[in-house]
Amino acid sequence: MKKTTESTSLYTDLEKMSSEDLLMNMNREDQSVPLAVEKEIPAIEALVNACHERMKRGGRLFYIGAGTSGRLGVVDASECPPTFGVPHGLVIGIIAGGDTAIRKAVEFAEDDREQGWKDLMEYQINETDTLVGIAASGTTPYVLGAIDMAREHGVMTGGISCNPGSPLSLAVDYPITPEVGPEFVTGSTRMKSGTAQKLVLNMLSTALMIKLGRVKGNKMVDMQLSNNKLIDRGVKMIMDEIDVTYERAEELLNEHGSVRKAVEAFQQNN
Repeated sequence: MKKTTESTSLYTDLEKMSSEDLLMNMNREDQSVPLAVEKEIPAIEALVNACHERMKRGGRLFYIGAGTSGRLGVVDASECPPTFGVPHGLVIGIIAGGDTAIRKAVEFAEDDREQGWKDLMEYQINETDTLVGIAASGTTPYVLGAIDMAREHGVMTGGISCNPGSPLSLAVDYPITPEVGPEFVTGSTRMKSGTAQKLVLNMLSTALMIKLGRVKGNKMVDMQLSNNKLIDRGVKMIMDEIDVTYERAEELLNEHGSVRKAVEAFQQNN
C-alpha cells in the first residue's frame, strides 16, 4: 500500500530556509487541509447519523489511537463534558500506553495488537457503543486489533486516517480519509494529518452534541461553569435570551446552575 503520509515532502533543504520561508511554506501546505476534509463531509455525515442513533439509545462514543492520533482523541473526548455538560463517560478517549502516553511517548505501545481491546474492555464496551479508530497511516496495530475485535463483538466502527485504501479504512464500517498529501517535514503526521484529524473530530463530536440537544440556538447552554470567564459568558447568554440585568442574570445562574435551567425557570415563572 502506498502511504501518502510517508511520501517525500514537496520541499527540500528545509534547514537552509529563512524563518519567513519556513512559516510561509508550512502555511501554504496547511491551506490544503480543510479542502481535503471538505471532500469527506458525506463520510463524516454518515458516521454522525449512525452514531447519533446509537447514542439516543444510551450508546457511548469511543476514540482509540496512538501517539498524536491518540492524544487528539483524548483531547476531543475530554472537552465534551465542560463544553456540553455531558457525563464524562459519554465520550471516551483511549491512547496506546495509557495516560502516561498523553505527555510522553511510550515505546512500542502502538505495536501491541491485543492491548487496544483489553483497554476498551475496562469500559465494558458493547454493541450499543461506537468505536472510532484514529491513525494517520491507517496501519497502527494497536488500533487495528481493537477495531477487529470490536466488529467481532457487534460494535459499530469508524476510522479516521489520511491514506485511502489503508487497512483501517478497509476494516471499519464508516471510513473517513482526508488525503492531505506529503507532510512539510517528511512523515511528520503531527502536521497536516494531525490537523485534518482534529478538524474531523471537531465536526464529529460537535455535530453529535448539537443533535443530542446540547446546544440551543448557537449557544453552549449546558456548559460547566468552571471559571469566572465561563460564568461571565453564561450570564451574558442568559441576558441574550431574556430581558434581565446582568445582576439578575447572575442570580439566576447561581440559583439554577446552568444557562438552560436558568432561562427555563425564568420563562416558567414570568
